[in-house]
Amino acid sequence: MKIAVDAAGGDYAPHEMVKGAIKAAQEYGVEIVLVGRRSVLRKLAEKAPGKVPVTIVDAKQVIDYKEHPIKAIQKKPNSSIVVGINLLKSGGAQAFVSAGNTGAVVASALLSLGRANGVNRAAIGCFLDTISSFPALLVDAGANSDCRPEHLLEFARLGSIYSKYLLNIESPRVGLLSNGAEEGKGNRLTRETYNLLKNAADINFIGNMEGHDIIKRTSDVFVTDGFTGNVILKTIEGFNDNFLTSVRQLGHVFSSVSRLRARDLLRDIGLGSWTKKMDYTEYGGACLLGVNGNVIIAHGRSQAKAIKNAIGLAKETVERGITEKVREGHYEQASGN
Repeated sequence: MKIAVDAAGGDYAPHEMVKGAIKAAQEYGVEIVLVGRRSVLRKLAEKAPGKVPVTIVDAKQVIDYKEHPIKAIQKKPNSSIVVGINLLKSGGAQAFVSAGNTGAVVASALLSLGRANGVNRAAIGCFLDTISSFPALLVDAGANSDCRPEHLLEFARLGSIYSKYLLNIESPRVGLLSNGAEEGKGNRLTRETYNLLKNAADINFIGNMEGHDIIKRTSDVFVTDGFTGNVILKTIEGFNDNFLTSVRQLGHVFSSVSRLRARDLLRDIGLGSWTKKMDYTEYGGACLLGVNGNVIIAHGRSQAKAIKNAIGLAKETVERGITEKVREGHYEQASGN
């Protein structure tokens, strides 16, 4: 299996991207295709211990996170994002991982790969790991700011298929994010979407969900528009970052007294697994659902650990045939079967 990695995208590119990619190649047994400036990547890859299955594809341009997505991919056809997506299209890789400009990744994937049959809006599915034993899926986490009810119905289908085949949940529970649990709650978009979800025979819809239900994991899939989803995602990430920093600082204080390492102390008092679950780097990335290819979007602040785990998610997405399952599921809907 070949997985292309955008080695030029993200706050810590290219060093952390290369480091994470090499760790993934060693741990997951996949071949990595690094996309970026060849001269720089060759020097970084040569530092890897032992023989690692890594190849390099030259891409001299970089799309900055501040650039307008459509204009950027048109102006920079030799950027790491465009070249990486084209590798996926040509079969030179089975998946593409990028921590670069999210809008550019989405736009390039839509233009080059196209939507899966029957899909009108691709969406970002992001796992939110909370206090439960399994993560919940938030969809859409940022690809579509303005949505209609039929788009959210489609997000529910995409999220259900992804959770079913990636997490082995036979009939994922789908909840609609709103400002109240009652059927009549919410704005016009939420109320109209509720009726569509309630009458969709292929979706295990369990009703409206409020913000606190995300933490409780009352649902397996939380559906919302991309604007709301992205705000929720970044709010949770900000809280988790501050919480983890506070816990680790507290751990260092107590470790100086107990003479235990902070990590060992947190484990002994039962906070080790909890802090691990709240760390976004454990999942590494979010899947772009509904396009004809396996695209994983990593956090812009991703370092080696997050990139390694994003590649792991990409590998599992390929192995479980998520793109094919989405295509089959939506074909059945489109054909009325």
